[in-house]
Amino acid sequence: MFAVRARLLIATVLVGSLWTVGGLVAPTLFATLPDRVLAGTIAANLFRIEAWLVLGCGVALIMLFSYRTHDDAAPLRKMLLRLTLAMMLCTLVGYFATQPFMASLRAAAAGAGGVMASGARTQFGILHGIAQGFYLIQSLLGVGLILKLRNLR
Repeated sequence: MFAVRARLLIATVLVGSLWTVGGLVAPTLFATLPDRVLAGTIAANLFRIEAWLVLGCGVALIMLFSYRTHDDAAPLRKMLLRLTLAMMLCTLVGYFATQPFMASLRAAAAGAGGVMASGARTQFGILHGIAQGFYLIQSLLGVGLILKLRNLR
């Protein structure tokens, strides 16, 4: 029973944090702070923390999915494992692969009023769009994870 509850708790923290940071906190920062550079800096720090949280929760879930409870269905556990791995892959590509490039563009444009005021605006926009796409996919996979996890006892 512990493993079942721990799986659900960790998955809820994982998916809840994804939706909170991406759907509420980051948009609120840009809507309320008058300085978009400051809002971007805070959002970048939040997404960095979120990325590490996803990887940590993902590893914990993988370990818990390897522990079989009395009425687990193997195909369902495999699907949950795949969903978790796909979410982690979205973090690796959407954050860890794009963030270094976005950070270098931000650093290069630091003295010029920010990346949106510089010539790197288009490049930054493309990278930001890629990261957003992976974040959206990851958030939707998280909904699937929660819904399927409820079937596992």
